[in-house]
Amino acid sequence: MKLMEKPTPVKNEYWLTPRSAYLHIPFCAHHCGYCDFAVTAGKDYLMDLYIEAIVEELRRLSNPQPVETIFLGGGTPSYLSLPQLSRLLVEVNRWLPLLANGEFTIEATPESLSADKIGLLHHHGVNRVSLGVQTFQAPLLQSLDRIHSPEHVDKAIEWLQPTIPNISIDLIFAIPKSTLATWQSDLQTAVRYPIHHISTYGLTYEKGTPLWKQRERGQIDSISEELELEMYQYGIHFLREQGFEHYEISNFAHPEYRCRHNETYWANWAYWGFGVGAARYVQGSRELNTRNTEDYIRKVLAGEDPTFQRETLSPEERARETLAMQLRRADGIDYEQFQFQTGFDARVILQDKIETYLQADLIHCHPKGLALTEKGFFVADTLAVKLAWDS
Repeated sequence: MKLMEKPTPVKNEYWLTPRSAYLHIPFCAHHCGYCDFAVTAGKDYLMDLYIEAIVEELRRLSNPQPVETIFLGGGTPSYLSLPQLSRLLVEVNRWLPLLANGEFTIEATPESLSADKIGLLHHHGVNRVSLGVQTFQAPLLQSLDRIHSPEHVDKAIEWLQPTIPNISIDLIFAIPKSTLATWQSDLQTAVRYPIHHISTYGLTYEKGTPLWKQRERGQIDSISEELELEMYQYGIHFLREQGFEHYEISNFAHPEYRCRHNETYWANWAYWGFGVGAARYVQGSRELNTRNTEDYIRKVLAGEDPTFQRETLSPEERARETLAMQLRRADGIDYEQFQFQTGFDARVILQDKIETYLQADLIHCHPKGLALTEKGFFVADTLAVKLAWDS
């Protein structure tokens, strides 16, 4: 499956030189039953060693690398103690200085925040908080194995608002025993808070997780695909009515409050990645660190490379991957920008598929290119593969 064209020279450097950085902090007070991320719970004695290891990985940059966005994810980065957070943030600012008007996000759970922690985060330049709310229904929080309560959300946002008012919250729909009414209630509650960004995710049953095992044993039932689709549609329409822009499959923001860090991923630009399980895309090579926290600490502190997976895509593979990624965005593909970024004409990759999917109302054309319709968003993963990779 080769394109019948020679790519134009790629002059920009955004796909080679990162201007965004992700740092993974795996520690949690509790490992939730649905979570398949690189998470470490019950081993707080590793925290100080882990901070030393991630600082050592940062030092391997040799020189500070200015960036436009930083994202501390997890795990629960806000679970770290004040001294640990301070140590980490000092080194992040040293090796990854944030450019003017940059975005610095930390993920947090409602119960892990305090006024002192928020003051420390603000002091070190954190200007955006992504809060893992998931649901405002206490019984559904139990179903998800979460340890916070709705009251924790009230307090966290009350503390954040005067100091770091750029707040995003995550919500999950299609939770076992949830209904359209409980999902409607969650969204209606969310928009009453002074927040600017909402991410909505359908619950997934990742193989091997406790939640997946419960379903396999018949202890819980997943809700129907029809109800899940109805929930997703309701979220799109309701949040739009409330002034939120639906700018990516699962993400909604007030004007000027999109998550700029995640937009780096969806555009398929380069990015740094540090910590256990972290991915990076640098100079055209994609690398992934080991997902085992103890192995990561041991390797880094012994002067070894924590990378366990590495690949370098051909120019055509990179172009096709970029097309698939960019279709996640409501803005879709900008033909001119795509050629500038990849060297390829997206219309040559798409070929006669455009007309087929236009007729099916899965894509629509706009003055600069094309994008998925709302109907297309419902089958986005499958559709993106067909558009980008099928010959």
